[in-house]
Amino acid sequence: MTTVRMVSTCGILGYGFPEASLDAAMARGVDLVGADGGSTDPGPYYLGSGKPFVSPRAIRRDLRLMLIAARKHDVPLIVGTCGGAGGAPHLALVAEMARDIARECKLGFKMALIQAEQDKELIKRRIAQGRVQPLGKMPALDAATVDRAERIVGLMGPEPYVEALNAGAQVILGSRSTDPAPFAAVAMRRGIPAAQAWYAGKMLECGASPVTPKGPDCLVATVTASGVTCEPMGAERICTPMSMANFSLHENASPIRHVEPGGVLHTEACSFDAVTARATEVTGMRWAPADNYTVKLEAAELIGWRAVTFCATRDPVVIATIDDYLALVRAMVRKKAADLDIAEGDYHLTVHTYGRDGVMGAREPLRDRCGHELGFLVDVVAPSAELASAVIALARTTMLHTDFPGRLSMEGNMAFPLSPSDLPVGPAYRFSMCHVVLPDSPLEMFPITYEMV
Repeated sequence: MTTVRMVSTCGILGYGFPEASLDAAMARGVDLVGADGGSTDPGPYYLGSGKPFVSPRAIRRDLRLMLIAARKHDVPLIVGTCGGAGGAPHLALVAEMARDIARECKLGFKMALIQAEQDKELIKRRIAQGRVQPLGKMPALDAATVDRAERIVGLMGPEPYVEALNAGAQVILGSRSTDPAPFAAVAMRRGIPAAQAWYAGKMLECGASPVTPKGPDCLVATVTASGVTCEPMGAERICTPMSMANFSLHENASPIRHVEPGGVLHTEACSFDAVTARATEVTGMRWAPADNYTVKLEAAELIGWRAVTFCATRDPVVIATIDDYLALVRAMVRKKAADLDIAEGDYHLTVHTYGRDGVMGAREPLRDRCGHELGFLVDVVAPSAELASAVIALARTTMLHTDFPGRLSMEGNMAFPLSPSDLPVGPAYRFSMCHVVLPDSPLEMFPITYEMV
């Protein structure tokens, strides 16, 4: 019976892992050293700006340990969604790190770079052909939205990784991918059925997240045609049926149906069984191939420039009348901005009130239960950095000094923990695509280049 063993070092490349845990995994004998490198969780800024959301120093540390281990044991290394968002600049950043580490450590290998950033003209042709469909409540995609996008990526499945492995690549760095795809690719290429391969990828995509207690660690998955067994490498952690069942619900609208580029992974019949004191096996997963192969699109669109300030109060009169107070602030900012020839439609002002409903906003069921102090994140987005800075300065001084009924203190209403209090954030983006495209083939949208390092 075919057995594939893979190690996932961390949830995001750069989040860190104990070097001893990777050593323990390599001593077990693995067929892949892998990690997912990104996520949309930190928001659209990183895709739009082309910057990583983990520090380059941290990415390089993890990549260096993984490269050394993979080459020492002659197994492939794969990183998906390089650099955080998986665009061309993110992939270029990690690729240059790999080259630099190879020079420093005297390593040699064949490297594959798989691009996922999409050509706008191709996407517009697919729209014209009726081969782009919206997901959820998204509107139909049009050419204008494509043109406004700062960057568009497609989420590749396992096929480009299989292609690179078949070409002899020893190190594969991928742009935007579905999180389980790199791991599923290795398992399916070795003959593991799609259901077990995809399930293994689901367990491995976030490093040691399916363990208890939580913490940085490497997770090893042993995959056969019948199931997936997971075990963390840190002696203080274990995989239990509950911890793995809990993680199987991770980042998915359905607890039992996981949609991937080529089909759907069904988990309603899964069984979770402890096979040792530290390892749990999952069986019963099922794969249903899709009628059409689809690739999800993600894009970030520039919406302006952002500036913020943070302040807080424990004035009981302000807190008791907070809605009226913030309405006064908004009206005063609007008037002051008009004096500077800034129309209300030229900026967007948001005040997040922490201690009341800063996390859930209008959905907060306990928003009338304010504490003894409130914190305010004041956020301004405007068409230029200069306009954003001007309006945030107005908002900051207005939060500080606005008069209100019942006011006892004639000094400032707010405390500001930082100086400077007004913080320019830079360009602001929004996600503008959540659609799927029907490609000619699973490889069409993901060109691969090879180099000897």
